[in-house]
Amino acid sequence: MSTVDWKNYEPVLIPNIKDLDKIDVYRKNGGYEGWKAVLTDNKKWADPKNVVNEVKSANIRGRGGAGFNAGLKWSFMPPADGGPRYLACNGDESEPGTFKDRKIFEYNPHIFIEGALIAAYAMEVTAIYVYIRGEYKAYIDMMEKAIQDAYDAGMIGKNIFGTDYSVDFYIHSGAGAYICGEETSMLESLEGKRGYPRVKPPFPAQKGLWGRPTTINNIETLAHVPNVINKGADWFKNVGAENHPGPLLYGISGHVNRPGVYELPSGIPILELINDVAQGMRNGKKLKAVIPGGSSTPVVRADQLDGVTMDSDSLREVGTMLGTAGMVVMDEDTDMVDMLWRITHFYHHESCGQCTPCREGTGWLEKVMLRIKNGEGEIKDLDLLLDITTQMEGRTICALADAAAWPVRHTITRFRDEFEARCKKSVHAVA
Repeated sequence: MSTVDWKNYEPVLIPNIKDLDKIDVYRKNGGYEGWKAVLTDNKKWADPKNVVNEVKSANIRGRGGAGFNAGLKWSFMPPADGGPRYLACNGDESEPGTFKDRKIFEYNPHIFIEGALIAAYAMEVTAIYVYIRGEYKAYIDMMEKAIQDAYDAGMIGKNIFGTDYSVDFYIHSGAGAYICGEETSMLESLEGKRGYPRVKPPFPAQKGLWGRPTTINNIETLAHVPNVINKGADWFKNVGAENHPGPLLYGISGHVNRPGVYELPSGIPILELINDVAQGMRNGKKLKAVIPGGSSTPVVRADQLDGVTMDSDSLREVGTMLGTAGMVVMDEDTDMVDMLWRITHFYHHESCGQCTPCREGTGWLEKVMLRIKNGEGEIKDLDLLLDITTQMEGRTICALADAAAWPVRHTITRFRDEFEARCKKSVHAVA
């Protein structure tokens, strides 16, 4: 069982401070002090590599789903050559079950802005682009105001704090395409093109936006940076799970009494999140299954959850992933066939169509699932679905095909009896 002391945790990303979205309130509570120190403390931070190393040491693992060490990712940027360099911030947040970044946009936008600025200095970036899904119109407006306030306060722009460092900050609205949450599709969209994933290599750090070095980070990932600079890497590493440290924004939805976004340490037992944080199952129902990190992460049965904690190592042991920490909780009355059909419908709709295994595979997954959902499927269709997933995974430019395949494979495998009950017996032709 986890030893994470989450009940005494004090939030740092979304603390209970009134009007923290206002720059004056943010600064009165220590905001932008880390940014100022990075630019003016010539003894500690004069070399941008020192910032990279501090973040690398903290092991801020990406909160967008991949879980890669942010500082290590920053270190992939080549040496500056005098040309433009970019930081692209991924606020697309289109994964079903995921709704955490919007809380930062609404309640504490400046912690993200400050984190992005520190990252820009560390990588000698000349411009920052923030990509936010178009459906987040209200949050886009909030971010536009926060960025303008930061410009007006001298936090962004030319010769910041009287130094020779300058950087610009832009918001870009998406058009509702899930595929643009994939980093290279997002770059294509930022350039005004259709959101098609790019073949890698070259990787964005070598050839990203407009062919120039670019790093892509998630909004929540960057929001952790100011606290690492102010409190140190060791502070961050001592919060939560050892191999996946730091606070997490848990987005809990589904059949619980108190759904919402909760900032708590990583490594909390899933059952404690459901029973204590989210105040238990709605209407006294029994827990049936949990999707732990957004719709692409494999579902876990209730009888698999004892002792499982919300960190990458523990979740890997039960065949799933942390993803975005967007937990979808399902009770005993949940129809797993209907649930899986809805997921296959989403991924078919959102496939960009560039790669044949994904374009055709997601379509077949939805068609076969619809047949089973309507009571017209046969037992052999379940094996057909599993076979289709093997023809999709790892065979496309980006991971959307994998994201579509994993829920199908694991939901059928873990709830096969429920799927078989909806199928007719296979009819074999008689010669």
